[in-house]
Amino acid sequence: MTDHDHRQPTAHPGASPRVVLALALVCGTAVGNVYFPQALSPLIASGLHVSPDAAAGVVTATQFGYAAGICLLVPLGDRLPYRPLLVTLLTLTGLGLFAASAAPGLVPLAGASALVGVTTVVAPLAGPLAAGLVPQERRGVTGGTLLSGSLAGMLLSRTVGGALGDWLGWRAPYVLAAVLSLAVAALSARLLPLTSPPSAQGYFALLAEPLRLLRREPDLRRSCLYQALVFAGFSAVWTGVALLLTGPAYGMGAGAVGLLALVNAVTMVCTPVAGRRVDRRGPDAVNGVCFLAVSASAAVLALGGVGGAAGVAALVVGTLLLDVGMQSGMVANTVRIQGLRAQVRSRLTTAYMTCAYLGGAVGSWLGMRAYGRFGWLGVCALVAALTAVALARHRSATRRAAGRFRRTAASAAGAAGPTMAARAAATSHEETS
Repeated sequence: MTDHDHRQPTAHPGASPRVVLALALVCGTAVGNVYFPQALSPLIASGLHVSPDAAAGVVTATQFGYAAGICLLVPLGDRLPYRPLLVTLLTLTGLGLFAASAAPGLVPLAGASALVGVTTVVAPLAGPLAAGLVPQERRGVTGGTLLSGSLAGMLLSRTVGGALGDWLGWRAPYVLAAVLSLAVAALSARLLPLTSPPSAQGYFALLAEPLRLLRREPDLRRSCLYQALVFAGFSAVWTGVALLLTGPAYGMGAGAVGLLALVNAVTMVCTPVAGRRVDRRGPDAVNGVCFLAVSASAAVLALGGVGGAAGVAALVVGTLLLDVGMQSGMVANTVRIQGLRAQVRSRLTTAYMTCAYLGGAVGSWLGMRAYGRFGWLGVCALVAALTAVALARHRSATRRAAGRFRRTAASAAGAAGPTMAARAAATSHEETS
């Protein structure tokens, strides 16, 4: 049943840069919980005496849990006030991270990681909240700011997690992440504005709505496909690069993965710029550039398999292109879907982010398989293939849009033709008289 309750989130005088920055901090803390295990998989393997492939399954479990949390919990953003919902989820995440830090084996760790993934779905809720607090012409740059916060969490969590893991063991980053999640929960309880939820639907009706929206909204389906494919390649690279850097080609420690991620912190500057471009030129133009950047990253990353200083340089440039392309594309896709129907923003985000993180989880799995069978070049080929599919779909969509525009223009000109002829005849008649 479609939700016909069109109440909007209550505007709040605190919808200010301070609130947007607070939401960016919330996003960074939550998103970091999904990504810091990527730098720890070699340490988890040695600490729990399992294979590197098995330890990398912790990353996959977290991402599958995140996708499940988006599907099951993010729709509640249209039904419950945002502030208590975010605070509750951050608190549960902190407790889950403490449980993961005490896990005695791989199976309990994977289970706790999946639960952390389920509850750390705060960033997909922060986006719709921010979109309801700022004017439409500021949604691109606001979305870019939140994404910069998410990216900071992604990068710093890998860097700090890898360094701290090398120093104190793989459990220490989980403890630190737990403390940060609980601290940000307390901060959110004080700073975030109160809002009124736009829907009165029941929980199960909310769960069903994203599927209906996917069926009815072609722009939502297109955005989901774009992000799922690109994020699959992104996850494959960051899963494989940990194995590459700690393997025989480089022989580095887990901290090297974090340092590589830290180099890409420049991407945080790019996402607000991408947001401004989206506000000015629209999402499709930005998507096209992003696909080209990700395609180029696959070629550059392939050179990273040679090892040595040249290989490190290729990994730095390649991951930078990949990060900029993926994150800027996410800004474009997010703005596109948030402009569809204001009263169902959390449910639109649910459909979009579920598809994106399912793509990421599948990409991690495919990345492990590609690396195990074909090595680093197999991972790069996987990225190139996934991006080629996304780019082909984008070109098809833009050609159809251009065709519709030409047909509309021709129809308008045809309709205007008789009117102009009649006016000319009347003018001629008046002059003759």
